Amino acid sequence: MARKNYSEEFRRQAVDLYESTPGATVRGIAEDLGIVRGTLRHWLEVYGAGKKTAADGTLTSSPLQSKPSKSSSTPADETSEQKIARLEARVDELEVETTKLTTEREILQRAAKYFGRGDALVSRFQFVADNSATFADRGGVKRLCELVEVERSSYYAWLKAAPTREGRARADAELAERIRAVHAEDNTCGAPRITAELNDNAPAGARVNHKRVARVMRLEGIRGYVKKRRVRTTIPEPSGQKYPDLLNRDFTAPAPNRRYVGDITYLPLADGTNLYLATVIDCYSRRLAGWAIADHMRTELVEDALNAAAATRGSLKGAIFHSDHGSVYCSKAYAKLCKKLGIAQSMGAVGSSADNALAESFNATMKREVLQDAACWSDDLTCRRQVFRWLVRYNTRRRHTWCGYLSPSTYEARRAATLPTAA
Repeated sequence: MARKNYSEEFRRQAVDLYESTPGATVRGIAEDLGIVRGTLRHWLEVYGAGKKTAADGTLTSSPLQSKPSKSSSTPADETSEQKIARLEARVDELEVETTKLTTEREILQRAAKYFGRGDALVSRFQFVADNSATFADRGGVKRLCELVEVERSSYYAWLKAAPTREGRARADAELAERIRAVHAEDNTCGAPRITAELNDNAPAGARVNHKRVARVMRLEGIRGYVKKRRVRTTIPEPSGQKYPDLLNRDFTAPAPNRRYVGDITYLPLADGTNLYLATVIDCYSRRLAGWAIADHMRTELVEDALNAAAATRGSLKGAIFHSDHGSVYCSKAYAKLCKKLGIAQSMGAVGSSADNALAESFNATMKREVLQDAACWSDDLTCRRQVFRWLVRYNTRRRHTWCGYLSPSTYEARRAATLPTAA
């Protein structure tokens, strides 16, 4: 069944997904999210920024912007000569505007290949420097700076500092070679140990700072070996409430909204921090009834996920929710929420992932399909966008083996249609 009530956060995320996905269409995004196109169009009118990402990655005006109505500005007593003069003037204006737009499009097409490089601001400065001569007769530096949204004064300051940057780059390249020589002898060395090695053998006045060494190593992809620590998302709470296992590894249900499992998993980011995803999964169809993402593992995270499931199903009264012995699931606040919603809590044995295998399998599948060969997400916003899209597609589009290769939402709808009605 299609969900009828959507939270404001869901609506804003749907709009953000449309506006940030290169070449996205209303139809494609609506199908991914399992909503009606008209509904998404309405959300875009209410929450949209009026911009969308084109297929080449550039921002363009959204075609869904409401167009101003035509006004009858033509004088009623206009003569034929006046009308011709007015139209000729309008043609001249349109030709000038067309020339301007053609130039802008050409400039932005050239600029697109610069924007995927490292520092975005430096890439824009470099684009202006490389193309100022080409467009000298069409506005030159001034026009280019306007289109790529940089200040001319900043550009000229950057240009003036070019010799200094070149000297610094040469010095960094020389330092990188010295770092590689030390690292080749012992690849477990990180920035502090390499800095000490370099300074021990350096002549007077040639000592280097550990921050500079770390920066060069990061830019050159040189790093000491560090065994990755497993992120713990299940932290037992000795004083918390314990509940019996009501599922006993039987992750099936005779009907929707009877049995749920849930867990918390970490979402690693490139800067070394994590986001956390809490889930509520229906054992009947494997449908993700509720979820929440946050930068913490406090009780509010799992409460938000359970409340989202309650909003999706309308009510969770009489259902079972099964989890591990994490401190958030054993907390008094979470027990109070379960009691309020009419939910019976269930927990597997401590240290046994098999007792919550359905939720563990879901987490592994999500990370594998979203991250693929990547080790982490580049930043917080990218992570939230990609995970949001996968979670919604999981329900509405992704074919599940448990459901006979139907999506969980389609599976529920078809099974509901074949169930006999009460007399």
